[in-house]
Order: sequence, then structure tokens, then C-alpha cells
Amino acid sequence: MSIGGIDFLLILPALILALIAQGMVKSTYAKYSRIGAASRITGAQVARLLLGQGGAGDVTIEQTPGQLTDHYDPRKKVLRLSEGVFGSSSLAALGIAAHETGHALQHRERYAPLMTRNLIYPVANIGSTLAFPLFFIGLLTAGSGTSILMDIGIWLFVGAVAFTVVTLPVEFNASRRALALLKNQGYLGPQELVGAKKVLQAAAMTYVASTAMAVMQLFRLLIIRGSRD
Repeated sequence: MSIGGIDFLLILPALILALIAQGMVKSTYAKYSRIGAASRITGAQVARLLLGQGGAGDVTIEQTPGQLTDHYDPRKKVLRLSEGVFGSSSLAALGIAAHETGHALQHRERYAPLMTRNLIYPVANIGSTLAFPLFFIGLLTAGSGTSILMDIGIWLFVGAVAFTVVTLPVEFNASRRALALLKNQGYLGPQELVGAKKVLQAAAMTYVASTAMAVMQLFRLLIIRGSRD
């Protein structure tokens, strides 16, 4: 089988997983965005209460444009909630708001995987930008003794892959925290927690798919590099 055929077989399963994960997130979010919590508390309100209870009351909460654009910015200590989460009392909104709150609490507690991810972020950012251009420049000019660029590209991409791998425990832990907080504080009932959990599980699948894609891309680069020796 040709190198191109092997490339396709490596990438295809991860690509299919990514498409499935994206579809799951959209459909699950749409479903549970239409189901309101009995507590009638909004995403922004639950985030503020949970932050205060967790000792992170100094974190600012902002509304950000878009759908599923929710995130926590550790550099500015700002928790940004999308329009559909900030003012909504849906099961999806509360689950997502609590999840992002979980990241803020991780930051406050200096949760080791999060600290590791923040540490390697600069390398991963450079790697995701420069790895492929350097690799393929090296590939095209390997006959001129510049195949070292291929190796540099691979090592840069290793940093990007490491970032996606360490992201998994960070995201899983934030989701576990979110569900525990919502349950223990009584913001969601037992049946409501099932819906919030499904939303967070679907979101987690996107990170699994991203990691699988990154790992397969790394294997692809290694196979191409090996074929040039």
C-alpha cells in the first residue's frame, strides 16, 4: 500500500469520530437547551454562586458572542459564557456554566494537569502553527540536506499533541466537578442532572476526537519521515 493510502487509513477513523462528536454536541445541546431547570437559576447566576462557594469570588463573569463559545481565561481570571448560557436556565446552560466554573476552581487550586497544560501552551501554539510548514518544506528539500526541518516539525507537533493529551484530564475533571457541585448545592434534581451530564459527555467527546486526530497526524508525519530514510 502506498504512503498516501496509509495516510488515509490513519486519518479516516479520527475524522469520522470528530464528525460524530460534533453532531452529538449540537444535537444534545439543542435538546437540553429547551428543557428548563426547576430552580430557574441562570447560567451566570449559578457560576457566580459556585465561584463564591469555591473561594474564587474574584473571577469576573462576562457574556461572549456565539454559541458554545464558553471558556475560562486563566490569564485574566475571566469566565466567559455564551449568549445561550449566560441568561438561560436550561439544563444545558447550567451544565456548561458549572463546567467552566470547574476550570476556574482548578486554576485556584493549581490543579496539576491544568498547570501543565498552561505551561506547555506556548510550545503547543507554536507547534500547531509551524510544524506542518516546516515539515513539508523539509520534505520538499530533503535532497538538499535540509531534512532536519522535518525533524524540527515533528518535535514541534509533539508539543501540540502533548497539549491535546493533557487537556483530557482537565476537561473530564471539570465535568465531574460541575455535576457534583450542581447536585450538592441542589441547583439540579436527579433527573435534571442526567440531562446536564449528557451535554457534558457530548462535549468531552470532541476533546477525545481532537486528541485522536492529533495522534494520528503525528503517526502520519513519522511514517512519511521514515519513508525518506
